[in-house]
Amino acid sequence: MCARYTLTEEIVLILKRLFIKKPLPDFAPRYNIAPSQNAPVILNEEEKSVQLLRWGLIPSWAKDPAIGYKLINARAESIAEKPSFRAAFKKRRCLIPADGFYEWRLESDGKSKTPMRVRLKSKEPFTFAGLWETWKDPQEKEVRTFTIITTEPNEILQPIHNRMPVILKQEDEEAWLDPQTDVRHLEKILTPYSSNEMEAYAVSKLVNSPKHDSPDCIEPAIIPPPSTLL
Repeated sequence: MCARYTLTEEIVLILKRLFIKKPLPDFAPRYNIAPSQNAPVILNEEEKSVQLLRWGLIPSWAKDPAIGYKLINARAESIAEKPSFRAAFKKRRCLIPADGFYEWRLESDGKSKTPMRVRLKSKEPFTFAGLWETWKDPQEKEVRTFTIITTEPNEILQPIHNRMPVILKQEDEEAWLDPQTDVRHLEKILTPYSSNEMEAYAVSKLVNSPKHDSPDCIEPAIIPPPSTLL
């Protein structure tokens, strides 16, 4: 699962390599993006653009928008078959810019969990593979939502969590957005990112609450040394 992530840096490099020239929506640096909140998403309709969408996919046929809380992630292994995702997988793929994400590591006592921030060693922004949908409320107002695709963990994530978000290689971003890309090629893209290019570090438990969204969330936690008996 990926239930929190960050976007603290400018995404100019991502926009340049995707040749996106449209104006960006207003968006301040975010240190603890949580489900149900709006975040920048790169879509490819008549042309590529960045729009603010709500995190938590609501299928167009859904009767209750609360389903979005259950669909913040989509498993790469089943998106081609699951009713909630298969139409979006074929026609509405997107990129979600980020520069880190959080997972919670279960400690040896079997109870306490330590929040960990995972990022690229280069500290550069990257993109998650995602899907998006348009849903209409009872007043016919359109609501656009997205989900982040997850896959098996790499060596960095294995000690922390049994899933990780799909981080796309730069050379795969265009293919993911292109509606003409063959499904078999798309499935090959949805693999764990190289652990050699990633790192993880413990952060403050402030991130446990989505109410906290400040630079303090990404600061390395100060972990006291183990006590010794005198």
